[in-house]
Amino acid sequence: MKKTNSNKKKLSPKQPALPAGRREELLRALKDRFEENMNRHKGLEWAAVQAKLEANTEKLWSLNEMERTGGEPDVVGQDKKRGEYIFFDCSEESPKDRRSLCYDREALDSRKEHKPKNSAVDMAAAMGIELLTEEQYRELQKLGNFDTKTSSWVQTPDEIRELGGAIFCDQRYDHVFTYHNGAESYYAARGFRGSLRV
Repeated sequence: MKKTNSNKKKLSPKQPALPAGRREELLRALKDRFEENMNRHKGLEWAAVQAKLEANTEKLWSLNEMERTGGEPDVVGQDKKRGEYIFFDCSEESPKDRRSLCYDREALDSRKEHKPKNSAVDMAAAMGIELLTEEQYRELQKLGNFDTKTSSWVQTPDEIRELGGAIFCDQRYDHVFTYHNGAESYYAARGFRGSLRV
């Protein structure tokens, strides 16, 4: 399945460094969440994750954005070939400060009235993260119960997007469902979940 590249954006080197106090507060929150949810990252150790974070301060900025907008990021795996830890938004429901967004800039620009404040793809890019793919979303759901009252936009294949649609997922009745909508639509109960590699 071909994936859209519309939300792939390199993090700007001009991202501000987190103030020392906020940096320590974020690391503490990430450590606490990591230790409280060991089922999400069996066999991984926080000390190694923290060392990687401290060596990649621009990624801390992105994690802070994930945290600030209600995503509750946590480690969900490791790419051993690339030596990277993978973070997903693990909030119980779609992150509260990332809802009421249409799918992407093209969809936002197509609305003549009642425009949402932003699009999921643009907001993710500004945060230095990527929307989860449908496959990643399904992997996340194996780690717990997410989006039982909300839903989340996921990366949409080009062939669907070119026809004006976009896809989103949720969990109902102990099953993960994938749906479609016009990319310009937005709802108070739909946001997006992101991923970040460190």
